[in-house]
Amino acid sequence: MPRTTTKAPAKKAAKPAAPKKPRAKKAGPKKAAPKPVFKTGYVALIGRPNTGKSTLLNALLGQKLAIVSDKPQTTRISILGIKTTDKGQTIFVDNPGIHKPLHTLNKRMMNFVYSSLETSDVVCLLVDATEKFGHGDEYVLEILRRVKTPVFLLINKVDIVRKDTVLPIIGHYKDLFPFREIIPISALKGVNLDVLEGLLTAALPEAEKIYSDEEISDQSERFLFAEIIREKILSYVTQELPFVTAVYIEAIEKKEQADWKKEGETRPVTLVRASIFVEKDNHRKIVIGRHGSLVKQVGIEARREIEEYVGHKVYLDLQVRVREGWRDSKDVLDLIEGQKG
Repeated sequence: MPRTTTKAPAKKAAKPAAPKKPRAKKAGPKKAAPKPVFKTGYVALIGRPNTGKSTLLNALLGQKLAIVSDKPQTTRISILGIKTTDKGQTIFVDNPGIHKPLHTLNKRMMNFVYSSLETSDVVCLLVDATEKFGHGDEYVLEILRRVKTPVFLLINKVDIVRKDTVLPIIGHYKDLFPFREIIPISALKGVNLDVLEGLLTAALPEAEKIYSDEEISDQSERFLFAEIIREKILSYVTQELPFVTAVYIEAIEKKEQADWKKEGETRPVTLVRASIFVEKDNHRKIVIGRHGSLVKQVGIEARREIEEYVGHKVYLDLQVRVREGWRDSKDVLDLIEGQKG
């Protein structure tokens, strides 16, 4: 009898499980967005006389802070220029030109340079693309070889030389010193200044700002007025006179004067009395000029610029005085430097 098989009854299909409700996560503390990195530091602008340090400072700040002249040793005291952006605060220090000092004045000028090198976070060495490398440049590099701070080489005035002359300068300096960056620039025309600022910010340490957003310099009014007057003198004198001339502001008085245009009202005026120091009587005669013509012209030009700064009428009284050997006089030098504030 054939064997028969019987099929087992089919099992009922299981109902699909209901999806689990996700457990609500406990709200934890929100992670704060990363704080943007802020850089702050000092940048020393150094170089031989007339390499364009003051022109560069003015260009980077977008306004005139330092006087500019084609005469050597125009800058005698370090000047701070403060630039604050959302990325950082760069404190530029414009220094006297590096030279071998002969007088007490020059020794003090070089002390400003040494101090700036010791306290800076980055050093910018400016060289003039139009000048050949010489003993003065080697003297500057000797000083820099004692510095541990990163050094940028800025080859200035590239707007007035042929492009094919810049590469040999770069090659020459590369062999002499381990520069962190080498940047061809024109302080006067603004060439590559945006590149320079970006690299400087990257090289500065992370730190909070030192100065407020409104501060742009450490100069006092007395120092600024004295420098404006000296700049005008330098534009007219030659030979040894640029070296033996100094300006001291005796007094600044701010008053209210009757406004002849508006009856019963007053307007502000500033009275400035200044002494121009020279070393010899023949220097005094040159600065005064025939029938007082030179000192008068200096006064007109200086007064106009000071008026632009203060925004109102200025009366400027200039006296030319002989101070023999003032460049080696501690008292006179203290007076002049003390104007900075």
